[in-house]
Amino acid sequence: MQLYNSLTHKKAPFVTHTPGRVEMYTCGPTVYHFAHIGNLRSYIMEDVLEKFLRYEGYDVNRVMNITDVGHLASDADTGEDKMLKGARREHKTVMEIAQFYTDAFFEDCCRLNIKTPDVVQPATGCIDEYIKIVSGLLDKGYAYQAGGNVYFDSSKLQKYYVFNDHNEEDLAVGVREGVEEDSNKRNKNDFVLWFTKSKFEDQALKWDSPWGVGYPGWHIECSGISLKYNGEYLDLHCGGVDNAFPHHTNEIAQSESYIGHPWCQQWFHVHHLNTNSGKMSKSKGEFLTVSLLEEKGYDPLSYRFFCLQSHYRKALVFSWENLDNAQGAYQKLIARIAALQEDGSPADEAVRQKYRETFLAQVGNDLNTSMGITLLYDVLKAKTSDTTKLAVLGDFDGVLSLSLLEKAAAQRAKVAAAKAAAQTSGGYTVTGEGDAAIDARVLARGEAKKAKNFAEADRIRDELKAQGIEITDVPGGAVWKRV
Repeated sequence: MQLYNSLTHKKAPFVTHTPGRVEMYTCGPTVYHFAHIGNLRSYIMEDVLEKFLRYEGYDVNRVMNITDVGHLASDADTGEDKMLKGARREHKTVMEIAQFYTDAFFEDCCRLNIKTPDVVQPATGCIDEYIKIVSGLLDKGYAYQAGGNVYFDSSKLQKYYVFNDHNEEDLAVGVREGVEEDSNKRNKNDFVLWFTKSKFEDQALKWDSPWGVGYPGWHIECSGISLKYNGEYLDLHCGGVDNAFPHHTNEIAQSESYIGHPWCQQWFHVHHLNTNSGKMSKSKGEFLTVSLLEEKGYDPLSYRFFCLQSHYRKALVFSWENLDNAQGAYQKLIARIAALQEDGSPADEAVRQKYRETFLAQVGNDLNTSMGITLLYDVLKAKTSDTTKLAVLGDFDGVLSLSLLEKAAAQRAKVAAAKAAAQTSGGYTVTGEGDAAIDARVLARGEAKKAKNFAEADRIRDELKAQGIEITDVPGGAVWKRV
């Protein structure tokens, strides 16, 4: 596989520390609110990446944290703890908030066919690991105590900005909005490893430490959890592009200083989902969730299909019109697959292997999922048996996870049931795909024709055609289908 590396800004062959095995880490959600669909775009693309690596033959160990403490509102060291903010908003305890929104997150993942990682670790479960790392950094001279807190000393590094060359003045204290002065810091790029009561007197979650009662900084949790479950050599670290700085920058600084050697060589960042007004964000108040999409009549997998049509390193613009188009294309794809029929013969394994190699080459070119979608249509047009087509589509869907065969089978069953219960009115029979509302419109068209009201009959046909419904007149009635 060729994969773009955010660290080197180059695409290169994907190589692991241990041949045949991938140690993969995903930055998980801060569980103070529902995940919006912009957050979930990252998890969809990371899910496809994991499944593609497994399809290639790798043994993948994927680890994800759940942030239930320590993530401050600014993503740096300023502002209110997001978990405490959520608890106050809903008049619940922090742990009640954490459990509720953790469950909600994984329910959304299930609706989107996102596989649960091999290890899911709440941050509050690894306090001992963080204390061990912070102690080690102090012993090695990479950290210092000031004002009751423990800070990482960025001046000890040869290079701090590992993802991009920032202008030093951009982060000078007080120069730009969002950077607040912390008089305890020796250098403007230093960050907190451990907070004590000197930061927030009313912090809900606190633990004993060698430096006083307090809680870990946000950045230390990912290093601690990854080192515990992935080991000292991480092959692949994933997250949204907004995590690159400061979160992932700080992870690299503290991890490599602690273990004394390079930590993770490959970084995978998914770009934003934007609306017409800009980046989707919880801080703007109203935001889109999977539940809201369902309430508006959208299949969550239509949103997954929408995401897979674009490349993960391009900003994706969401609009209801774009989602309508994706849902229409997804439904038509399912209908075409539903029209395939197994004939009892075995699949052609040579054809199957040829398509597997094509899929590996094209999707393996920096996770080009849009080419994966194109290949689905190529298979449908191929001159081979329906049995072979279904086998190949099933292979691809092990990575794309669009439930293609399951939904096609359900549609076949629905069509069969509809044919068995075709609607009849005055001797005019309508056979379709099991949608009573469309059956009624086709019946109305038949009645208009019978009354010689051909203008009304044509109007109904055009109305249904605009919805992607094709009507075929047959003796004694009509048959309709989605096209």
